[in-house]
Amino acid sequence: MAETPRFPNLDNVDLVVGRCGGLVSFTVGVGCYQSVDFIEEERPLSAEIVDRGLRVLASGCSSLRRLVVANASELGLLSVAEECTKLQELELHKCCDNVLLGVGAFENLQILRLVGLVSDIGLMIVAQGCKRLVKLELVGCRGGFDGVKEIGECCQMLEEFSVCDHKMEAGWLGGLGYCENLKTLRLVSCKKIDCGFGLGECLSRSCPALERLHLEKCQLREKDAVKALFKMCEAAREIVFQDCWGLDDDIFSLAMALRRVKLLYLEGCSLLTTQGLESVILHWHELEHLKVVSCKNVKDSEISPLLSALFSDLVELQWRPDTRSHLWSSLTETGIGNKGGKFFKKT
Repeated sequence: MAETPRFPNLDNVDLVVGRCGGLVSFTVGVGCYQSVDFIEEERPLSAEIVDRGLRVLASGCSSLRRLVVANASELGLLSVAEECTKLQELELHKCCDNVLLGVGAFENLQILRLVGLVSDIGLMIVAQGCKRLVKLELVGCRGGFDGVKEIGECCQMLEEFSVCDHKMEAGWLGGLGYCENLKTLRLVSCKKIDCGFGLGECLSRSCPALERLHLEKCQLREKDAVKALFKMCEAAREIVFQDCWGLDDDIFSLAMALRRVKLLYLEGCSLLTTQGLESVILHWHELEHLKVVSCKNVKDSEISPLLSALFSDLVELQWRPDTRSHLWSSLTETGIGNKGGKFFKKT
């Protein structure tokens, strides 16, 4: 990295500490320097060494747009922020609250991904310093109502909020109601949505601009938490359930609160039955797109006349609940479920 100034037109750099002998490898392209990955998962570099590399990187790559780094300190990030004023996307691994003091110096930051034990304090630091955020992803983070609320109040351009494998405090969902321009909420690999205490906060307000709710590999067994989530997302037009555990007929019935759904995508939801699906979607008068894949308890033989009539009114239908389903091929031949000639778009 000491020779970085020799390559002012680097297009893409992948800088990874070698697993043998401490070697460094990178790729050289042409054009404006845009992206750096600086991560070693098995044997992370010390913060001192990472910071030294960041200082050299910043001095020679002022056009940096994206940075991925692990185990950096506040000072290392500040050195990058000072020189790389065009940086728009930052991904921090093994980070904590103190490290985020350096994040607020990135004036043009729009996309931030945090992997580590970030608490309410860290979220508040981000909120005060990164007011142009459009996308925020928290992986394995803590935090709660106060931190999420602060993000919503300060980062008014925030459109996409993702939470993965979280350790968030009870009542954190309530803070989402302050994200007035949030359009997409993604929950991935969450063992719980919210642990219950403080869910009353969620019922006082919802996300008015929300368009998409995406749930993937989440535990949906706690009825009160799911009810609060759906209340928060009552304006959503697109709903995705992908390989979610606990989504039975009883839990899915809570989705009737989502009155404006136009697109529903169900995949790998083995507990949901045909009757459970029907009881909800017959209440969704704006539904246009339906995709059901690998949901083994949803069966062709149990489709009622009402559900069949709904299928015929859809703009698009993709129906493959199990390997025995023959409905998909017959619908394809008749053109049912493809009124608008549009393809299903997976969110």
